[in-house]
Amino acid sequence: MKRWVFCLGMMLVWTNLLFGQLIVNGVVKDKESHRTLANVNVSVIGSNVGTITNADGEFSLKLSQADTGKGLVISHVGYLNVRLSGDELDTDKKRLTIWMIPHTLTLKDVNVFGGNPRELVEKAIQQIPQSYSDKNQMFSAFYRETIQKGSRYIGISEAVMDVYKSDYKNRSIYLDRVQLQKGRRLASQRRKDTLAVKIAGGPNMPVYLDLAKNEEELLSYNMLPCYRFEMGIPVSIDNRMQYVVHFHPMVKLEVALYKGVLYIDQETLAFTRAEFELDLSDREKATKSILRKKPAGLRFKPQRISYLVSYRFQDEKPHLNYIRNDIRFKCDWKKRLFSSSFTTCSEMVMVDRTEQPEERIKSKDAFKQREVFYDVVEAYWNEDFWKDYNIIEPTESLESAVKKLKKQK
Repeated sequence: MKRWVFCLGMMLVWTNLLFGQLIVNGVVKDKESHRTLANVNVSVIGSNVGTITNADGEFSLKLSQADTGKGLVISHVGYLNVRLSGDELDTDKKRLTIWMIPHTLTLKDVNVFGGNPRELVEKAIQQIPQSYSDKNQMFSAFYRETIQKGSRYIGISEAVMDVYKSDYKNRSIYLDRVQLQKGRRLASQRRKDTLAVKIAGGPNMPVYLDLAKNEEELLSYNMLPCYRFEMGIPVSIDNRMQYVVHFHPMVKLEVALYKGVLYIDQETLAFTRAEFELDLSDREKATKSILRKKPAGLRFKPQRISYLVSYRFQDEKPHLNYIRNDIRFKCDWKKRLFSSSFTTCSEMVMVDRTEQPEERIKSKDAFKQREVFYDVVEAYWNEDFWKDYNIIEPTESLESAVKKLKKQK
């Protein structure tokens, strides 16, 4: 199994907006528990424009004059969709509160596969060329990358990226590329926060973590015998019925395997979402999977390496929508008593999809696998940096971190 390698970095989604912009701010909550919901899709009806709620359940969406009257659709795993008309997007309100109703569906025809979840996964893989787009596509994307030491942020980077995806006919990622358009960064100036470690991650996530496209990763026929599959309780995503398949390593290989959950659309058998993490039962193998460089004498100990990949249906086809990678690890130096805990988070949301673009991203302009994202973006930070671009709203803790880090400059 070939491992993907790319340097840690982040990206963000943008959209060109016309004169007469409307900014919609809101928070999404569970109707029953009243808790806020993270990673909820918020998009313009009949459009590619959209964003994702942050960890506080908040979002901000900038709409062009043409999109203002279309309304919004809000969707999340296990919830009924919420639709808001253009008239309901009241600009007099400082923030909308959107309540989502939990909804679990029972799949009546789950026995079509004789209760064999591996057979279901094999069929879904076989259907990929038909289930996904047969056209080349160009996306815009918003990317954010954060690094925490303990609970304290020590690095924040963001960017606007272009993402070129060739069609899914043969599941080849050879032509898929990412190009940086605009970025910024801010890092702690404290010497003790500096850690010269390079780990897998970064803006090339939509190339290597598009599981429906990249058959060299998780969803390959050759790797299926390495896993045990189990059917889970079905759920609804975007008002569409989903099979839920849990998987766990069944053998030991020279490389670390994954464990997690796959969501498969009942109607089209398309993979719509994957939540998985690297199996840490052998930490040495897991470390080799993500660690690219470290100083001599530093001990690197992974604690959790998780991924989230989701697709959004439009025109009866699922399109890559949101990708997230979280890595927790500890580092200590030989002959020192205490270790330090670090957490890195890379997330990207896709918008403004164009089909059959006239040009693709040239190799010389593409973000390289071994480029360090932090080294190629500008220093922080003017207040109107993103202007008309749609981004993932920063959480309250992230906003506080930016203020503290700016004071160090």
